[in-house]
Amino acid sequence: MFLTFSCKEITKSSLDNETTSENIVYTEETLYRPNFHFTPKENWMNDPNGMFFLNDTYHLFFQYYPEGNKWGPMHWGHATSKDLITWTENPIALYPDELGYIFSGSAVVDLKNTSGFGDGTTPPIVAIFTHHDPIKEKEGLIDIENQSIAYSIDEGKTWIKYANNPVLKNPGIKNFRDPKVVWDENHQQWVMALAADDRTKFYSSKNLKEWAFISDFGNDLGAHGGVWECPDFFPMQSENSNETKWILLQSLNPGGPNGGSATQYFIGDFDGKTFKLDEDFKKQLDLKKAIWLDHGMDNYASVTWNNTNGKNPISIGWMSNWLYAQDVPTETWRSSMTIPRELKLNKTENGFFISSEPVDQLENYFSDKITKENIEFNEKTILIDSKTIDLTKSVIDIKLTDLTTDVYTFTLYNTIGNNLKFGLDNVEKHLFIDRQSSGLTNFSEAFGKHVTKAPLTKEYQEARIKIILDKTSIELFFNNGQEVLTEIFFPNEPFDKLTIESSRKEAKISTLNANKLNINNN
Repeated sequence: MFLTFSCKEITKSSLDNETTSENIVYTEETLYRPNFHFTPKENWMNDPNGMFFLNDTYHLFFQYYPEGNKWGPMHWGHATSKDLITWTENPIALYPDELGYIFSGSAVVDLKNTSGFGDGTTPPIVAIFTHHDPIKEKEGLIDIENQSIAYSIDEGKTWIKYANNPVLKNPGIKNFRDPKVVWDENHQQWVMALAADDRTKFYSSKNLKEWAFISDFGNDLGAHGGVWECPDFFPMQSENSNETKWILLQSLNPGGPNGGSATQYFIGDFDGKTFKLDEDFKKQLDLKKAIWLDHGMDNYASVTWNNTNGKNPISIGWMSNWLYAQDVPTETWRSSMTIPRELKLNKTENGFFISSEPVDQLENYFSDKITKENIEFNEKTILIDSKTIDLTKSVIDIKLTDLTTDVYTFTLYNTIGNNLKFGLDNVEKHLFIDRQSSGLTNFSEAFGKHVTKAPLTKEYQEARIKIILDKTSIELFFNNGQEVLTEIFFPNEPFDKLTIESSRKEAKISTLNANKLNINNN
């Protein structure tokens, strides 16, 4: 498949035709296949599932349809990595069966062999997932989703479905799915967080086979613009105190802060049965109505790895949005995952919040570093061009100082006029990404029709911004991940220049560190 682009925006159908031009000729692979974000070799992918770490290997499973590039009968795809950055795609792990499609879920390393599936030497891996019955769905029945398990005794290479599935039957709720299971050490039990229409339901088990309902949470809290999906539930120790809190990540679709699908979070305490919000967090939630893990359009179904044994959990999300995921202009494959991120629990005078930053392993691939200091700017100033750093695979750290009540706009450009704008608005107090002129946008009414914003609580005199760039994605981490925005884009040719500008008073970049990533997963 060949693509040739000019200044005129092309349509998705152009991807199917070989064209010629006096300019460079791109293929879909060279222009849009990510350099370092995980994406399947072909066909459809959505939510991350079943992630666990064992024997120096990270396992990533994902919703997968192997026969087409749009959503279809769901399987669990499978990929592995030694460092969370370079990935190997493996054979499909779980296939649909007589109980239905294999929807989202989780996996745990059963170190104590509570399930009895182990052989005495290798701990069993137990996957917990939703069986979705398409036949009952067509008949208009309610009980179309039930929870089932499968186990592996060879570290996730092969799987055996439990003979007595489902292990948790539908109680009469249409949307009853996406089980996320965690070991509750204080109460010596497994706890399952399950999405159920407009709330999270909690269940407990001693053996992963028999589950008992223990409590509901959230039908009157947080965002409810759509169905709740893909929860995650885990304890975290604060970075700057000895306190431990329980965190509930709760995705929903639609209802995100900038439209479509997104992931919100809650912070509280868990007594073995009931999850109760932290009082300071509740005050913040009452004020903001919802608190988001990422304000961008393209980080959904974020969940964490099991058994990493580190202080902080590591998450990954699906880097797309249900508003347009099935229409994005790639044909061989559709969608990718975010960069894996370390989550941190921070305590301030206003209470707890979660920050997220790229995993440290990314730094092992840094090369071709450039450093600049004391860059004063007002009018448009070139910071980086492709002669110094490849902007299709780079990490850029910037510290801004001498900021005033002004708008600070970074812009990525290419030679044919596509541009992606992002930055800090100190006037209206928000971060922003503007992809309206970034290239291909007309494949969906919902893509590139507005400026994405992340509200801030104050004006900043200085700020740090980490920018992660791949061929078709940007991930912004503001002030060590206090706020994050993730978005995809589809330029007609690669961006090759980064500039900054303001409009009122001269400001300064005190330090700029840019690194090319010496990596290609493809």
